[in-house]
Amino acid sequence: MSRTTRATQALAKLGVTFTLHTYDYDPDADRIGLQAAEALGAEPHRVLKTLMAEVDSKPVCVVVPSDCEVSMKKLAQVFRGKSAKMMKPADAERLTGYHVGGISPFGQKKRVPTAIEQAALREASVFINGGQRGLQIQIDPNDACKALTAVAADVVT
Repeated sequence: MSRTTRATQALAKLGVTFTLHTYDYDPDADRIGLQAAEALGAEPHRVLKTLMAEVDSKPVCVVVPSDCEVSMKKLAQVFRGKSAKMMKPADAERLTGYHVGGISPFGQKKRVPTAIEQAALREASVFINGGQRGLQIQIDPNDACKALTAVAADVVT
């Protein structure tokens, strides 16, 4: 497994401190984020999943704890839209340049507005996908928020 991805390169270019962790990715897991948390021995609320969605048909990225679900109503409100829905996996892969299960908010092919669950910012560090299946970036969530120029908001149900 390569430890250099567009995500790690983007963070390194910004001078952001992070550490990498690998784990055995299970493509058959019911919930990939929870499987990653278990494999890493980390609390599920500290392992953040990266989801691609659409608000009023415009792409957005949302980063939330793996044990939470995104509220589409709250997500739409954050981006001043009327409605939100999850992006189709093939569209998410095409837009980000990453494969589902390995989508990172960092280093995406096309930069889109990003929201991060505000509760995650209270953690000393979180794990966020590193741009490939089985690779996680451990990072200060506030550094992640700055690197993404993300809006911190309550976006979970």
